[in-house]
Amino acid sequence: MAQENRIQVGVERVVLTSDRPIDEVLADVNAGIGQADIAVQAKTWAQARTYPDFEEAVRAMAGPSGLTRFMHIGLDTALRKNPDITPYRLERIIAGNPVTMSGMTRYVPHAGSYAPVTILIWQAGDQVNLAYDTMVSYLRPYGDERALAVAKELDDEVLTLLRAAAG
Repeated sequence: MAQENRIQVGVERVVLTSDRPIDEVLADVNAGIGQADIAVQAKTWAQARTYPDFEEAVRAMAGPSGLTRFMHIGLDTALRKNPDITPYRLERIIAGNPVTMSGMTRYVPHAGSYAPVTILIWQAGDQVNLAYDTMVSYLRPYGDERALAVAKELDDEVLTLLRAAAG
């Protein structure tokens, strides 16, 4: 017989606001994230023979922030199609680091639901907003200090990148 458990996860969202043009903010975020094709990345990672080889392959494809891009979604496409909505720029970047992810999921498998992470960037008038939900807030309910330490490092990497891009 199956059991059902429920865990309440509270999320801390950090939102930075910038006066810089959205294209400049996006360019700086993208410059900090490895941009290799995800299919190429996955193949290279799968071909690694040992964990140190895997770590090196991940490091080689990551950007200066230690992150690599898994997907970039222009959410504003749907906004432009709907005549009842005033369109605005809305970009979602899904990024992470498989080595970091394994450092969390080895202790808290639930971390796999939250990694890779989402960076949300949108333009509101003359301002650009960058939003990130902290990994520490996702993992706090599970109470594993080892996973939380890795999550804090990830949060620091992402927030350092976003603060630099925001100017």
